Amino acid sequence: MLVLKNVSKSFGRSTVLRDVSFRIDPGEFVCITGPSGAGKSTLIRLLTGAEPVSGGGVSIDGVDLRLVPPPVLQIFRRRVGIVFQDRKLLGDRTVRENISFPLEVCGVPDAIIAQRVSELMRAMDLLKAGAMYPRELSGGEQARTAIARAVVHKPMILLADEPTGNIDPDQSAGIMRLFADIHRKGTTVIVATHDAGLVDALRTRVIRLEEGRVVRDSFGGYGLAKGKDEEDRPKQHRIFQDAPVGLVAKETWKDAEPDARRQGKKIKVTAIGG
Repeated sequence: MLVLKNVSKSFGRSTVLRDVSFRIDPGEFVCITGPSGAGKSTLIRLLTGAEPVSGGGVSIDGVDLRLVPPPVLQIFRRRVGIVFQDRKLLGDRTVRENISFPLEVCGVPDAIIAQRVSELMRAMDLLKAGAMYPRELSGGEQARTAIARAVVHKPMILLADEPTGNIDPDQSAGIMRLFADIHRKGTTVIVATHDAGLVDALRTRVIRLEEGRVVRDSFGGYGLAKGKDEEDRPKQHRIFQDAPVGLVAKETWKDAEPDARRQGKKIKVTAIGG
């Protein structure tokens, strides 16, 4: 599971998130809503480990991301798909090459890459745009390309930051259907958006931020809420499974600093990895 506990985030004197706590179980679909400046994008970056928390903690399956060594953090990020608000498509690569890129950097064989990318392009209606560059695409095509790139490696968790920004309502509805289909296949989906139409169509769990605080955590539409879903879900994403360093959380004890040692004190240390 993914857990935030009393998380805060500040940039200089500006506090963006304040005492944010919630849990997301495997297989959930969650919309994070709120006005511009509420802290949605910052929250997405904290969930990927791209930004450190200023206070509190973010943990995946009981592992605090602050304690994960860099090699294992890379494994985590490879098992998470991210759709950025500004797409971040590679301008010198075609649509097919953009979608292929995550598999290429992981050393996946060319034949498997070609098959997987073709399947995704067909599913997302991008076959005719395969040889085009990002600058030649419509907003909807750019959005679908970014989503395809984010899910090409079959991530356990998909994070999307304002995926329907700058596209028309019809294209937005198409993006919604894509996310719903990805979720049905077992992926945990977390979408940060202020698109009320998207949230109303999904009718899923909504976590609303205002001025950096959680003011709502319930199911329903953008403005309509109902009681919390009690559906039984798995308790772990198993996102660190098969980590090459033998990822475990170990608690050991060692002597404290010299001044404290003279008083016979010890401190607890949590270590991750082999």
